[in-house]
Amino acid sequence: MKDSLGKFINDNRDAFDSQAAPGDAWNKIEAALPKSQKHIFWNSVSVWRTAAIILFGLSAYLLTAKNYSRPNKQEIAEIQGFNDLENYYSSQINEKMDMVHRYQSSTGLTEDEITQNLKKLEAMYLVLKGEMKRRPSQDVRDALVLNLLVRIDLINQQLNRLDKPNVTTEKKVQS
Repeated sequence: MKDSLGKFINDNRDAFDSQAAPGDAWNKIEAALPKSQKHIFWNSVSVWRTAAIILFGLSAYLLTAKNYSRPNKQEIAEIQGFNDLENYYSSQINEKMDMVHRYQSSTGLTEDEITQNLKKLEAMYLVLKGEMKRRPSQDVRDALVLNLLVRIDLINQQLNRLDKPNVTTEKKVQS
C-alpha cells in the first residue's frame, strides 16, 4: 500500500506542484482564527522568569545568612557550658576505658558486646557534635550529655563484669 501511494505521488508530481493557493486563502485562514486578546501583563513569560530569579536569589541569601550568622551570647554560654561538661565526662570515659583496655590486655580477653556498643555510641556522639556545631540547641546539648552518661554507665557495667571473676577467684583463694 505504501508503495502504491508513493508510486501515485511520483507519477502525478507535476500535477501537485502546479497547484497554487488562491491569493485570499491566507486572509480567510486568519479570519477563521480566534481574535487575539489584549496582552495580559501576568501572562508574560519574562515576568515569571524575573519573579523566579528574584525568588531564587532571595532564598539563597536567606539560607546563607542563616547558616553564617554569629551565635548570640546565650548560645556561646551554652556551648562553653557544654565544653566544660564534655571535658569532664570525656576524662572520666578515657580513664575508665584505659582500665578496661589494661584489664583486657592483661587477661587476654577480646572485645565484647559492651565495647562494640561503646563504639556505636561514640559514632553517634560525633554526629551529634557536628549537629551542635551547625545548629546549637538545648535538645542537641541534652542528647550529647545523655550519650556521655550512657557511655560512662556502659563502661561501669563492663568494669563490674570484669571485676566479678576476680572476686570469685579471691574468695576461692581465701577459702
